[in-house]
Amino acid sequence: MRKLLTLMFVLICAAMPAHAQTQDAERIDALFQALGMKQVFVVMREEGLAYGEDLAADMLPGGSGPAWKGLVSRIYDPVKMEQVVRTAFESSFGATDTASLIAFFDSETGRRIVQLEIEARHTVLDKVVEEAARERFRSADVPYEPHLAAIAAYIGANDLVEYNVVGALNANYMFFRGLTQGGAMDMTEEDILRDVWAQEDETREDTREWLFAYLMLAYEPLSAAQIRSYAELSLTPEGKALNHALFAGFDRMYGDISLTLGLALAQQMEGEAL
Repeated sequence: MRKLLTLMFVLICAAMPAHAQTQDAERIDALFQALGMKQVFVVMREEGLAYGEDLAADMLPGGSGPAWKGLVSRIYDPVKMEQVVRTAFESSFGATDTASLIAFFDSETGRRIVQLEIEARHTVLDKVVEEAARERFRSADVPYEPHLAAIAAYIGANDLVEYNVVGALNANYMFFRGLTQGGAMDMTEEDILRDVWAQEDETREDTREWLFAYLMLAYEPLSAAQIRSYAELSLTPEGKALNHALFAGFDRMYGDISLTLGLALAQQMEGEAL
């Protein structure tokens, strides 16, 4: 069914007038530029390279090496990552009007939010910084003070915990499938699903803590009013469509990457065993 839907989408696009396709591409180009997406994919590549090193340390007897580094580097190609995300994004976002979204992200507050998010995502690559940010959230008083309450409202408006939990579980499922298809593990479909769902509670708790820690770090320079304005945008039809489309895109990207990583890791493990 998924292949049929993809084929139908391609055929529909091909039937659209050329000027309509150009206008639609320009519309998404402008939105992606306002969201700083190219910078986002550069940071995601850095995250991926670091994760690849962690995988090697945990699962390869010889640890990381040139061959593994090369594989991971090719998997986390920011150009290919953007292509995958954009295809799924456009399919989900459809004809949603971008005017209000671009107006917000091109405003002083919007540009500041985008840059702070990207900078903080790069900063928490340092595990010491990440742990300090997590500890800061753990020690926060309840009920939250206005600034943290605004962050909580933003997380709730976008349903960020649940979206990220679903994405993480899907990625784990695809990773195990890759390991199994590559011959590194002997697991049935039922085995994989059972192991993935067994991680749900732990994944939800860790995701919630990471989100709060990250956003507390990112949004520290912002006022509570600025954060609330972002949450209010997220509750509009356009904001909801944007959030849904972004997660559709990133879920597809991480699913593809996780499957490929599992296969690559299985290949590397087999090579070391030989």
